[in-house]
Amino acid sequence: MKKRITVWIAMMLGGIIGGLWLDWRRFRKLLLNPLFHVVTLILGVLLLQGLRTSSANTGRMLARLGKEGEDVPRFETNKLVKSGVYSCMRHPMHLGLLFFPLAVALIIGSPAFIFIIAPLEMLLMIAMIKFIEEPEAIAKFGDEYREYQKRTPMFNFSLNCLKQLIQIKGD
Repeated sequence: MKKRITVWIAMMLGGIIGGLWLDWRRFRKLLLNPLFHVVTLILGVLLLQGLRTSSANTGRMLARLGKEGEDVPRFETNKLVKSGVYSCMRHPMHLGLLFFPLAVALIIGSPAFIFIIAPLEMLLMIAMIKFIEEPEAIAKFGDEYREYQKRTPMFNFSLNCLKQLIQIKGD
């Protein structure tokens, strides 16, 4: 977990630094355009708010439904959750993390980060989910997860599923 967080933070910092460096060299006019920054700031804040809401909702759901017994560490689960938003996509929390680089890029207003670096980071995150997270889930939950994979897409952008993701629910 600590390694993944470190990689994620390095990607964010690298995206910011790399984006601003590229902007200064190639996209200076857009970087210095106040209207561009106002628009991207508003879009970035709205996206970040949606990501915060979806992460909080999925985190609460995992904490409530993903543990059997008392000895389960805080950020871990020992039960496969397949209800709620998890019934329409396997990785709703990762979906929020997936769009976080774009939200940061929009808030900073870096054209290179928005149009080049954030999409590349998003592809890298999808690869990490596919080649690291999914095999770990199979090792942990076995055939139950394999069946879940067959029935449920990794991500689902249907309106109904996205509504479940951001809908505020009381505990």
